[in-house]
Amino acid sequence: MRAAAAACPAVPGSVPTLPGAAIPRYTRPLAIPRVMPETAVLSVGGADTDYYEIAVRQFEQHVLPPELGLPPTTVWGYGSVHHPRSFSYPAFTIEARWRRPVRVKWINDLKDPTTGRFLPHLLPVDPTLHWANPPGGVKGRDRRPTFAGDCPPGPYRGPVPFVTHLHGTARVQQESDGYPEAWYLPAATDIPEGYAETGTFYDHYRRTSPLGQLWEPGAAVFEYPNDQRPSTLWYHDHSLGITRLNVYAGPAGFYLLRGGPDDLPHDALPGPAPRPGDPPGARVHEIPLVIQDRSFNDDGSLFYPASRGLSPPLDALYIPKGDIPPIWVPEFFGDAMVVNGQAWPYLEVEQRRYRFRILNGCPSRFLLLKMDNGLPFWQIGSEGGFLPSPVERGTLLLAPAERVDVIVDFSGVRAGTEIVLLNLGPDAPFTGGPQTPADPKTTGQVMQLRVVPATSSDTSTPPHRLDLPRITPLGEVDVRRQVSLNDVSSALKPEAGLQVALLGTLDPPQGGRTPRPLFWHDPITENPAVGSTEVWEIYNFTVDAHPIHVHELHFEVVDRQPFDGDPRPPEAGEEGVKDTVVALPFEITRIKMRFDRPGRFVWHCHILE
Repeated sequence: MRAAAAACPAVPGSVPTLPGAAIPRYTRPLAIPRVMPETAVLSVGGADTDYYEIAVRQFEQHVLPPELGLPPTTVWGYGSVHHPRSFSYPAFTIEARWRRPVRVKWINDLKDPTTGRFLPHLLPVDPTLHWANPPGGVKGRDRRPTFAGDCPPGPYRGPVPFVTHLHGTARVQQESDGYPEAWYLPAATDIPEGYAETGTFYDHYRRTSPLGQLWEPGAAVFEYPNDQRPSTLWYHDHSLGITRLNVYAGPAGFYLLRGGPDDLPHDALPGPAPRPGDPPGARVHEIPLVIQDRSFNDDGSLFYPASRGLSPPLDALYIPKGDIPPIWVPEFFGDAMVVNGQAWPYLEVEQRRYRFRILNGCPSRFLLLKMDNGLPFWQIGSEGGFLPSPVERGTLLLAPAERVDVIVDFSGVRAGTEIVLLNLGPDAPFTGGPQTPADPKTTGQVMQLRVVPATSSDTSTPPHRLDLPRITPLGEVDVRRQVSLNDVSSALKPEAGLQVALLGTLDPPQGGRTPRPLFWHDPITENPAVGSTEVWEIYNFTVDAHPIHVHELHFEVVDRQPFDGDPRPPEAGEEGVKDTVVALPFEITRIKMRFDRPGRFVWHCHILE
């Protein structure tokens, strides 16, 4: 008689225990991110450089309304190591000035402050993916591990890799970009023997960076030249194969670059913005908003699925028997909307103009924003700074990582009016076509705006009369390049519809129409010459829209073209320069960019899952 095989451990629940519909809405005022305190002003080569020492730590914060009677939510967030009360989700805002460098020591402080022992992840880490893989040691780091046996491995519970990317920075040196393989573990007292404590390129960049001598265990020092148009940037983790979880746990913040010839006089736009030393609750008229979807458990903790959730017989495709990662969920949609770290807040707005810098910080969700009273948005900027001219828009489509700079005029709205900022985007992957809008009772609502009388005069320029700085167009094209977005099915059971998304090229490389998916470890295929201007034609062979982000530069959106149709011009609000563009299914999206900096940089889809 054969012995019965041991049963595999039960799969954890994949449904949040606190439904979004049970969370009260509009009971707490919006939290407005304060300004990150700088550590020092350095004199470097006779010029001033703003210096920060910023760590990521674990702490508790009231994300959910107090009416629920739940404890605060454990989150991660950035803060100044010299100002313990600055740790926040989202992080305080770094205020930067044109051509005044910012230098940051980014510290991975995900360890117990008392014992110095590492803190495991708040969320389930799938160890079967191609990821940082610290347990693989120096030889196995940054590779996909292999597993044996009959049962899928459980979540990784070791020290967490981390490296920060400033999203939107241009002309930065490669060692300061937050390359996915330049991660590092916290300088904890109990790193398991044999673990890699840094990624492959951390060691390389530490040797080659002019600031490498300042790097130390658990930290790296990056510098940003700020030699670009004033714009709305943001910073977040960028570690290989774990970014989705690290960002979901909370660490992200705005970085606002101001000044220079491409800025406007300070009194032309609504203000003030938050200033250093402002007390909590100070009244401001320029407000950054990061919109995210999250889910929660009934103990107040963050929920994130711990299983792909496949039922028999498809669960037999899980690694190690099959080729499907057992924990990773390709596209996850939370059932609660969180703005600036609070679920469904409200904001009192005076009868005047406001400037909102809006970031879609969702992992997978596209947002389609609209005021429920039809009040328009005047878009004045995107990721790369001001547009050529203001654009009046009734709705704002924002893919993950996209930003818009808008003015909303409440001067003609009756005091006492309550406006709801709606999300008409779907509770599903965005396709670009007609889709069912988000649940109108939960994710279809974002925040509430309560109009109150003005307390002072508004001297800002009406948005339709703004004269925005001119954009110098890029020059003649040196190279046209074709790249592709692809879905690849399970090799063991293609008909199951289980797929992974891969970037790639086309066959033949010039003028071909056959997609050629590529893996991370394949040879580099995009290798522009320094100083060259290229047009990339992004062929999307998948059924979903993808927000494509190119590091190190900004680009112009040239046009879009269905595979079997004619080109059409950029959408409203895309007339400026950007760093993230939506590539729609079965279309060619063309972008034009100039490569000014040598180095190793990535381009990728910003659907983090």
